[in-house]
Amino acid sequence: MSLALEVRNLRASIGSIEILRGLDLEVGFGELHVLMGPNGSGKSTLCHALMGKPGYSTTGSALVAGRELLGEDVETRARMGLSEAFQYPTEIPGITLRDLFEELADQRDDGDAIRARVSEAADRLDATRFLDRPVNGGLSGGEKKRSEIFQLAVLAPSVAVLDEIDSGLDVDAVREVAEAVERMRGPDIGVLLITHYNRILQYLKPDRVHVMVAGAIVQSGGPELAEELEERGYTDLVAEFGGPTPDAGEDDFLAGL
Repeated sequence: MSLALEVRNLRASIGSIEILRGLDLEVGFGELHVLMGPNGSGKSTLCHALMGKPGYSTTGSALVAGRELLGEDVETRARMGLSEAFQYPTEIPGITLRDLFEELADQRDDGDAIRARVSEAADRLDATRFLDRPVNGGLSGGEKKRSEIFQLAVLAPSVAVLDEIDSGLDVDAVREVAEAVERMRGPDIGVLLITHYNRILQYLKPDRVHVMVAGAIVQSGGPELAEELEERGYTDLVAEFGGPTPDAGEDDFLAGL
């Protein structure tokens, strides 16, 4: 199986506090993997470590389409094919999404392909109405998340990390965002979706579900694993593998790591 994302023994620390503790993960091209876990387990830290957020010390290996990410800056990682849809998308007043795509096309060697994907993805994701509005501006929560997925589809990364894209959405918006994720999927992209809740999985078809506790993946399985977690929660796993990562008391250790 060709791998979009391959993470081996990934460790990440802030100062003297180790958050990720030897995490291993593989996501193949064409696959959708879901990462679940309690607050303080390190899910957000995994996003930060992969994307190269300053302040984190990392060791181990993280490959996108066979190329090592660790040690590269954020822009280089993006150019290597790693993109993230954020839990709280940033609004950019005064710049339309169409303008953003055109600027991107002007800066890239594959500009013509990007322009072609704008039209194709807008139709496939029913996102044409976002093009002439300020980036993520004046949109509902669900619309912002769908716009983020539209942006990912145009970028065509090798790996898309979706960080709690269902957070704060009502049931109709969750369904619409899930449908957009399914339409974005394809043989040339691996998707890692991070979520607290099972509800978005009612509308998705994940290939694998992983459970993260105390900075490592402690259990993996098929979609039925998410249903089991919905019934039993994380209490037994936290008792077996440890609670939130060190010093996770105040503000749930840096707002959930």
